[in-house]
Amino acid sequence: MSLSLHQLHFSYIRSQQSDIWQRDIRFQEGAYYHIRAISGSGKSSLVQAIYGLNKNYSGEISYAGKQLRSMTPDQISNIRAREVSIVFQDLRLLTEFTASENLELKRKLRDFTSASDLERMAGELGIDHLLNRKINTLSYGERQRVAILRALLQPFELLLLDEPFSHLDNMNIQKAAALILKEVQKEVRHCSSPIWKKTNISLIIFNWNCKKRHGHHSKNTGTT
Repeated sequence: MSLSLHQLHFSYIRSQQSDIWQRDIRFQEGAYYHIRAISGSGKSSLVQAIYGLNKNYSGEISYAGKQLRSMTPDQISNIRAREVSIVFQDLRLLTEFTASENLELKRKLRDFTSASDLERMAGELGIDHLLNRKINTLSYGERQRVAILRALLQPFELLLLDEPFSHLDNMNIQKAAALILKEVQKEVRHCSSPIWKKTNISLIIFNWNCKKRHGHHSKNTGTT
């Protein structure tokens, strides 16, 4: 699914220089993007707008040529269920429930991942021993890994990651990144639809100081 931004801007964001705001951008299918900027420059506002939660913008956001503003709530819900997954910066986990309950809620709603695959992925992230603990007893880094796993429990063509590794050490960043890439490629290989190919999955990673890497695109939302 293609994603396009047309002259997007938020009135409360004062950017002096930006590769995002008030530009025409098409995110290529199958590409990985790092969108980097200092705190307060609109990264989370952009994430929430793309996900359909923030409508306080000028310009247009389009999925496959159709403007997000013109979609019905059911159409937006279908996109979130089948085509766009997300890790929010504030995670949005149910803190009074266990990690397992948070994950099982998503798994059963989407009916996409087996219980054994969930356990395997939890092991790869190093949180399998934490599944029976309530979210409010976990460190923020542990909660981030739960949120990352939750995002992988549904089908998607676009994965939005809003500062997903901010509280992880290098070892756990490597584990999380490896699992994300592994599951992206696995999902494509096992999809029965002929329109899905390995190049159709896009990841957009929003970080405050993410450096450009070979083979990836890097954009800047600007400074305030």
